[in-house]
Amino acid sequence: MDELKIEKIELFKVPPRWLFVKITTKCGIVGWGEPVVEGKADTVAACIKELENYLIGRTANNIEDIWQVLYRGGFYRGGPILMSAMSGIDQALWDIKGKFLNVPIYELLGGAVRQKMKMYCWIGGDNPDVVLEQAHAKVKQGYKAVKMNATGAMDWVSSLKDIKKVANNIKLLREEFGYDLDVGLDFHGRVHKPMVRKLIDELEPYEPMFIEEPVLSENNDALKHIYSYTSIPIATGERMFSRWDFKGILNEGVVDIIQPDLSHAGGISEVRRIATMAEAYDIAIAPHCPLGPISLASALHLDFVSSNAIIQESSLGIHYNKGYDILDYVLNPEVLEVKEGYIELLTKPGLGIEINEDILKEGQKIGHNWVNPIWRNTDGNFAEW
Repeated sequence: MDELKIEKIELFKVPPRWLFVKITTKCGIVGWGEPVVEGKADTVAACIKELENYLIGRTANNIEDIWQVLYRGGFYRGGPILMSAMSGIDQALWDIKGKFLNVPIYELLGGAVRQKMKMYCWIGGDNPDVVLEQAHAKVKQGYKAVKMNATGAMDWVSSLKDIKKVANNIKLLREEFGYDLDVGLDFHGRVHKPMVRKLIDELEPYEPMFIEEPVLSENNDALKHIYSYTSIPIATGERMFSRWDFKGILNEGVVDIIQPDLSHAGGISEVRRIATMAEAYDIAIAPHCPLGPISLASALHLDFVSSNAIIQESSLGIHYNKGYDILDYVLNPEVLEVKEGYIELLTKPGLGIEINEDILKEGQKIGHNWVNPIWRNTDGNFAEW
């Protein structure tokens, strides 16, 4: 299709910590994607500039062929930078196809299996002083589920005092909300294997919705010891970037919920394949999404067609979003409104969101240089953030 030939690729690095890509076709249809690794936006942008040499002049309609060439056409494959660059490109191509055919993306993926998607958002868990305040604010906004960091900085083997502090935060929420509020706990890979089972002992009485990243993904071999130790659902996957990364833990049966990120794990095309793989193992999916509106919309389309999708993360109001938030860049923010804990089906063509390019260009002038903090324990040794 000559009219869908890719003519232009533009990048927008905007606050608080996002990178957007705009792909323009010969007929004028544009698609939007969100290709970014938090703290490595310029590196991903450079990767897209390299991939641009192949993309210009290609037909945007050929999403699968483009995905295969971008992945397999290089001798070295996978990893956060390449897969995040490919994710944004893939999102934009699906956006273009949906707009060209005048249907939402989920219609192109087989049609919706649900009419709305349950949502959760982040509240502060490092500091117990803000836990109840932020939880009440989110409940007031319509959420029925939240997630918080289980811990702050942790030693390889921490004191009993630190362990008790972890359990106190979810205890406060259970005492305040009972079981009307679902609470996920994100270990964030901060906890090393010697501490995981002891922390689980403290947390089990408060029945969290799941424990996320109990160990770093490079230590997934430890999940077999954790999985057999607890009945709390185990979730992981935000730092895994393709179906090949997920293959091992699915086959070993050591996870209950996988959390690929639509801006890191190869976009809509690849996460759709990952979700289907997980379904074959009777494992749920809850896509990771601490990013912007394009990443969220992409995740929602995946959720709408995946019967094993159970809940969707949103970063609306998260502490990273200083100056600009998710809805600031969207002309139709009402489509991402949380109503009684859910976001309803997106009905406009493509991704279903309209980007406010005037605000985007304002944000581009500001840009960002976001990097995650470097933490150290009291003895000066590096601590996982």
